Amino acid sequence: MQKKQVYNPFLPLDEYIPDGEPHIFGERVYIFGSHDKEGGYTFCMEDYVTYSAPVDDLSDWRYEGVIYKASQDPYYPNLKYMYAPDVVQGNDGRYYLYYCMAGDYGCGGYTRPISVAVCDTPAGEYEFLGYVKNPDGSPMMKYVCFDPAAFNDNGTIRIYYGTQYGYEEEPDFRENDEYIQKEMEMFGRTREEILSYPDSIMGPSMVVLEDDMLTVKEEAKHIIPYKVKGTSFEKHPFFEASSMRKVGEKYYFVYSSWLNHELCYATSDFPDRDFVFGGTIVSNGDIGYNGRPTEEKLNMTGTTHGSIIEINNQWYVFYHRLTHKSDYSRQACAEKITIAPDGSIAQVEITSCGLNECALKTEGAYPAIIACNITNGRMPFGSNSIYTFSFPNVTNIGDERFIAEIGNNTLLGYKYFDFKKVSEIGIVIRKETEKNKVRQDAPARKDERCEAEAARCMAAENSSELPTRAYFDILTAEKGEPVGKIPVPEELSEEWESLSAKVDIPDGIHPLYFVYHGKDAVQMKEFEFIGE
Repeated sequence: MQKKQVYNPFLPLDEYIPDGEPHIFGERVYIFGSHDKEGGYTFCMEDYVTYSAPVDDLSDWRYEGVIYKASQDPYYPNLKYMYAPDVVQGNDGRYYLYYCMAGDYGCGGYTRPISVAVCDTPAGEYEFLGYVKNPDGSPMMKYVCFDPAAFNDNGTIRIYYGTQYGYEEEPDFRENDEYIQKEMEMFGRTREEILSYPDSIMGPSMVVLEDDMLTVKEEAKHIIPYKVKGTSFEKHPFFEASSMRKVGEKYYFVYSSWLNHELCYATSDFPDRDFVFGGTIVSNGDIGYNGRPTEEKLNMTGTTHGSIIEINNQWYVFYHRLTHKSDYSRQACAEKITIAPDGSIAQVEITSCGLNECALKTEGAYPAIIACNITNGRMPFGSNSIYTFSFPNVTNIGDERFIAEIGNNTLLGYKYFDFKKVSEIGIVIRKETEKNKVRQDAPARKDERCEAEAARCMAAENSSELPTRAYFDILTAEKGEPVGKIPVPEELSEEWESLSAKVDIPDGIHPLYFVYHGKDAVQMKEFEFIGE
């Protein structure tokens, strides 16, 4: 049977599973992650679900249902949401789910122990088992328990976790009450406990568990020193999102850096020490790819979390993208990567084809929201808020999903397509009006970083001359010459309209870009290839 195509995001377009940890159990690949609500007002508002696919067909993702509910944790509803989880098969053959609880906007997420649930099968339903605990039965709270990653290292059960901010890099930290108070508030710890650490309460950590999957066997320790100045990690310090993989005899520690938009990796011959920074694997704004600077990023950037996995002799990185003008509606994506003979991983660009075996076909229609690049040249960085100023974004009204707030000089990019005898390309758009404009029906929250980003983006607002008649340029290179032009009617309707234009595109594999020019904002639902 012929395989279907698969594109990014690779799950159904109404599904939002960020922080993805891919694992192969049996003959299937499972994706475990947080569960955001479409258009939600904070992180991780939904119960855990999982999807799986046959290892030989990554286009065939199957919904496995709800595998675990937040209400099953005894601390619920004091903290209502379950954050980035991981699943590992124990030495007894059962499957163990590790996670941490948090409240709105992440508040309280650094204050609790690591929770554990168990099931006989990887796809649930899991039952609460307990908390990671010390041998005396007390909750294990050494360092900050956050973003646990579970790893069965040839029979040794290791849990990696932690977060890291820069307060303790400051030379006056121990005398600076402001820094200490911030940590006390974030971590729910006393001043005495925070200052009792000879290194830091923060940083990437690892604890070894007994075969009961709960009890500490070897006390937690840092796997990378907290202080990064003067080390290989100085430009890409650990922030969160621990994940561990083993490639041959090398340990690969995957994490999200302080830059927040990138997944980085470090390698060591040991699981608990001597890690050396390797590089960036993927950025959800393509920052750094081929030297791309931050100011030329190709998307709104923000949180990322994921890992690497080998499936049928091909390595992939799993990560997530942002939608709905926030960090709160994130979707799972994946890209092929290569681990070189020397063990290095070159940064890969984000694409629309992702898990597909090859470039996408130039046949029929595609949803506009599979764009891997969405930018007006001044895209913001997500900052634990929902932005209210205008910029292009993936969004929805009910079951209808589209790119909204497409303003002058907005670029929408799709990579890659295998062009074959394409003579015409069509789009489905409508004028954005008060009637169809998306409005966030959620509690408002202002983050000072968000306000600063909004001010920066609006100050850089495009002031180029507006055309007398709106149109879309069609390109096959980001800064190339147009290969076609789709005129937009002067009286564009607020209902969906189909428009098209002839194109001159040679056969072969190319990206596809639409660049909008016009004074009125529009929305785009799909695009279509039309052959000779």
